[in-house]
Amino acid sequence: MAGGQVSGAATVLRLVLGKRLQDLREAAGVSFDEAARALDVTHATIRRMEKAQVGLKIPYVEKLLRVYGVTGQEDIDAFLRLVREANQPGWWHRYRDVLPDWFTAFISLEAEADQIRAYEPHYMPGLLQTEAYAETVLRAGLPHAPAREIERLVALRMDRQELLTGPRPPLLWIVLDETVMRRPIGRPEVMRDQITRLIESTASPHVRLQIMPFSAGPHPAMYGPFHLFRFPLPELSDVACAESLAGAVYFDQRDDVSAFREALDRMCAQAAPVHRTEAILSGIRKEI
Repeated sequence: MAGGQVSGAATVLRLVLGKRLQDLREAAGVSFDEAARALDVTHATIRRMEKAQVGLKIPYVEKLLRVYGVTGQEDIDAFLRLVREANQPGWWHRYRDVLPDWFTAFISLEAEADQIRAYEPHYMPGLLQTEAYAETVLRAGLPHAPAREIERLVALRMDRQELLTGPRPPLLWIVLDETVMRRPIGRPEVMRDQITRLIESTASPHVRLQIMPFSAGPHPAMYGPFHLFRFPLPELSDVACAESLAGAVYFDQRDDVSAFREALDRMCAQAAPVHRTEAILSGIRKEI
């Protein structure tokens, strides 16, 4: 993720292992060129391994561990077991026929985060969408997609939601622009059911929803939607994801991530407090 961007195919575990390889190399005082000569590759290959921009090959990793001074066979075997695990496809691999690379990274980050914060100015959060709402917005966003592709994408979105009912649900903290509730999506009952889903989610201790009302005026994130992921893994820094029509860009550099975090903190202070969310949503639902 150096340079502020994460590879679309990277998994979180591969990012962690790349960081551990970097730490081992630096602790051993081995340069990129020295590590590259040990493998008979270019120094760019070593950099890409450390930044999770390529898969981790078992023979390469084993030789690097020895070059970096890791001599205990148990330690090497344990590291290689993690490499094999990191190279295994995630559950979402079965949707690879409809899943773009940039979103593969998103799902991997989402699955491993213990805190997910976001600003949503256009649509309901994907992790809280009803099936009917998801189908409607996907058809609008992909007007030329065949029905089978839409069906698969809806199924993917529903499977992602199992994250919130699993054994380690993350804290999901979303600031929703009032526009999201006011924009008609499909038939009136689609919107009513969707808002009901949001109201029900507010009862979960793992979900915090705040509404940014029109009356709040301008705010720090009016440029577009973004997510901020935090992880329980010490090797992995916070990652911000800014979405656009063409995909997304991922950031892990401290200054970049701090800008997103500061914007969210200011917005949480500016938006209606969490304890008012249910009442706000109930009022909007009565108007539909």
